[in-house]
Amino acid sequence: MVYSPSVALTIAGSDSGGGAGIQADLRTFAFHAVHGTSALTCITAQNTQGVSRVDALEPEAVIAQIEAVISDIGIQALKTGMLLNQPIIEAVTAYLQGLVNIDCVIDPVMVSRTGAQLIDDGAISALKQLIPLATILTPNRYEAEILSGRPIYTLEDMEAAAQTIHALGASAVIVKGGGFDGELRGVDVWYDGTTLTKLATSCIDTTDTHGTGCTLSAAIAANLALGHSPFAAATRAKDYVTQALIHSLRIGKGQGPVGHFYKLLN
Repeated sequence: MVYSPSVALTIAGSDSGGGAGIQADLRTFAFHAVHGTSALTCITAQNTQGVSRVDALEPEAVIAQIEAVISDIGIQALKTGMLLNQPIIEAVTAYLQGLVNIDCVIDPVMVSRTGAQLIDDGAISALKQLIPLATILTPNRYEAEILSGRPIYTLEDMEAAAQTIHALGASAVIVKGGGFDGELRGVDVWYDGTTLTKLATSCIDTTDTHGTGCTLSAAIAANLALGHSPFAAATRAKDYVTQALIHSLRIGKGQGPVGHFYKLLN
């Protein structure tokens, strides 16, 4: 039997520990029976305890990977993760502006869920130019604070931030609450210009959460590639991440990753 699967592309960095980045994205695509393609932006030396080295690729090399995939295989959806620096961000933005009929999930990787800034101010400014290209934008709490220009402490703050960010041009916004403690932990807010609602599932008590943001955006892209509506893609992706957290992996000496392949576990 010949099978022609849906195809998704991830534009992100490599995580040598396998918990986040390109590795997490490709496993997530595979779980959804979507053929995964990739364009590396950087190579990291990292494990469950942290990142020890980052090497960026040249912008031309990043674009060459994207072009190679799209010109031959074709894609239905893509996601961006760690774009790392201003030259790469500007090159990717310019290329994506020329695409049509491809859903784009933009994970604006700027600040970790613990509040540590991951890219410099110039890269943050450049990353804002990607927002109008987003079918769905997925900032965490701290990224949403930067993009909206307002502090976020409550559900009402999340809702207001989602509306402000949506006005910057994204078709839909998910403000993620994974960085909160207490009742807002794991509660996300969806806004698409019409519907403002919470996306909430069971709060999973685990410290092994590495790659959660990458996994969510990849799962959304996979579901969009399969033809689901943006809201359905978001809710299905959140359910997938919840199950992956329930089956998170206790590996390494630090923070383990979520269990992307949980259905294969005993």
